[in-house]
Amino acid sequence: MTLVRQTDALSLARLSDAVLRVRAVEAASLYDSEVLVSLTESYMLNASRKGARTSHKTIQAYSLAVREFVRWAREGGVQLLRPGPRDGGRFVAWLQTRPSQGKGKTGSLSAATVAQYVAGARALYRALRWAGATEAQPFEDAWVPPDPTPGIVKNPPYSAEIDAALPHCEPRVAALLLLCAHAGLRVSEALNVRIGDLNGAQLTVTGKGGKVRRVPLGRRTREALTGLAPARSDGRLFRWTYGQATYRLQKAFEAAGHGAAWRGFHAARKHSGTRLYAATRDFTRVGLFLGHASVDTTRRYVAVLDHDVASEVEDF
Repeated sequence: MTLVRQTDALSLARLSDAVLRVRAVEAASLYDSEVLVSLTESYMLNASRKGARTSHKTIQAYSLAVREFVRWAREGGVQLLRPGPRDGGRFVAWLQTRPSQGKGKTGSLSAATVAQYVAGARALYRALRWAGATEAQPFEDAWVPPDPTPGIVKNPPYSAEIDAALPHCEPRVAALLLLCAHAGLRVSEALNVRIGDLNGAQLTVTGKGGKVRRVPLGRRTREALTGLAPARSDGRLFRWTYGQATYRLQKAFEAAGHGAAWRGFHAARKHSGTRLYAATRDFTRVGLFLGHASVDTTRRYVAVLDHDVASEVEDF
């Protein structure tokens, strides 16, 4: 009889404690990255702080990190269930010197990418402890150095590029750009907007962790959305994947003469946050508008001029 192993996250969660432990121990002993990825996903969806609300994007990022860590451990002779006390730090050091393998990228991994890989590896060990396979915590004392360059400097908000690109967008692409650059939506939120979410000058948005917020829409955004028919049977206004949406916006930026300035949708969201802060001078209100849980996050989305307080200190 051939035993067919079910390794998806749902089937692992249904196993008894004893069987789950055996499956986890076996996968770790064999460096079976696919089973370990499924184990990590199962833990995240069933036992982590966010549980079933863990975003698909986070699952994907951690899955990549687990595969990378397992490969590193196998090639380096690290026993996953009995790692050495310095192995967590060794993995961090290796990541900091590993060349970037992204398309068109050169140099070493960014500090943010290193932190993401380490977060995924930490999640793997939480999953192994959840399964009863080990008590090891190799990353407990591993220090991930922060990026000395602020994100707002590395990836600043768009400025004149938005208005320059809009005339080169077909109506649905223009609506997507305005939802990010004027309404401050994450691109994942914008791509999931449904016709039923619109209520006059207000849009109901379901963001990270299933959190719901109501976003006021400016005149230009309302006009761009007016008349758009649903692109999907479930009422969604866009049928594109992230890659397809990126391709369309890149083409519009190139047509406007700003092809080299394209930095993704995040810079459009920062454009919105920066403009709103300039108008309100209130990080709390900007954070609520963008759907941030912490004002500290909002500060990383706002470009403040170096001389912003020059007039205030003039007569000190």
